[in-house]
Amino acid sequence: MKPRNTILATVAAFAIGLSSISAYAAGDTIKIGEINHYKRMASFTAPYKNGIELALGEINGAGGVLGKPLEFIYRDDQGKPGEAIKIAEELMTRNGAVMLTGTIFSHVGLAISSFAAEKKYLYLAAEPLADALVWAKGNKYTFRLRASTFMQASMLAEVAAKTDAIKYATIAPNYAYGKDAVAAFKKALKALKPEVEFVTEQWPALFKIDAGAEVQAIERAKPDAIYNVTFGGDLAKFVREGTTRGLFEGRKVYGLLTGEPEYLDPLKDEAPVGWVVTGYPWYDFKDGPNKVFVDAYRAKYNERPGIGSLVGYMTAKTIAAGITKAGSTDTEALVAAFKGLDVDTPIGKINFRKQDHQSTMGAFVGTVALKDGAGVMVDWSFKDGANYLPSDEEVMKLRPASK
Repeated sequence: MKPRNTILATVAAFAIGLSSISAYAAGDTIKIGEINHYKRMASFTAPYKNGIELALGEINGAGGVLGKPLEFIYRDDQGKPGEAIKIAEELMTRNGAVMLTGTIFSHVGLAISSFAAEKKYLYLAAEPLADALVWAKGNKYTFRLRASTFMQASMLAEVAAKTDAIKYATIAPNYAYGKDAVAAFKKALKALKPEVEFVTEQWPALFKIDAGAEVQAIERAKPDAIYNVTFGGDLAKFVREGTTRGLFEGRKVYGLLTGEPEYLDPLKDEAPVGWVVTGYPWYDFKDGPNKVFVDAYRAKYNERPGIGSLVGYMTAKTIAAGITKAGSTDTEALVAAFKGLDVDTPIGKINFRKQDHQSTMGAFVGTVALKDGAGVMVDWSFKDGANYLPSDEEVMKLRPASK
């Protein structure tokens, strides 16, 4: 039997060897810095991370990117812009990330975008929806994947304009995403139906909604229809209180993101039947790339995908396509590659517009119904994002000329 010290020395040497191997392997990968609110928003970010990992399995299984494995380094921003910036700097300077992505909250995304412009880091805003990201505060180094508030709000406004409703109430969380979402809906609806008026706007603090007070305020305004932008726990409280008090009876309600499984599933049989929403009807795909993605996701994780799953998958695929097109991980080469980049995705080919760096990713619009005690989207259709974006002339007015 070997002496105890000899065994310990052998174990230590083995551990050092493994460490060296890991260090070498880490240096031989292309690293992406992924920043998100994984703790508080796990219902969205967990499926999002799963989607990334599914795509990475496919990408690396096919040989990686530029002959190297693609690797994501995940960090939690705690929902705080300052923390996100600190993490972003560490990812780029200490961890060797070649670019940044992620961020579900728009105020965090805007902070990372500004930081990326200052430091000349490429940032793919995978999830934040505020329009300012690509327009008022857009910059050379920021690109956005998801259909923006303007795009999705315009899709809902298109439906709303075909009804008899004239007086509208809005309710949205009081931060960048909510503000942009309401402004976009108002602009789009008034352009289609100038006679509409907005009789009240409610701005609850994010995740601190007083649903009873908000419902009372909306009821007092006597709107014909309601535009809702709340999500997560705030949405559940608003739906429950509004249903109890009869707020939605006889009124059309338009819900931005409400049909996404991450937000609709927790409502169960309290799902707001009749609302017109944007979402993700994964359960209805019969064939084609959408069905292939859903089947692959369910086979790997044994659970249903959410919109976050799709966004995560598309994020990794977009980054792989961008690096491949650039033929390099140099930032300026990547920026040039992302301008006009085409990416094949489960929902079809998308393009990152050169004029504002917004992708043409579309969205699903449908009506909420109950099926087997759970909310689903019915009578849905897919809207091509390219049809809901401003013209080049309008973009020139919205986006700073120097950016």
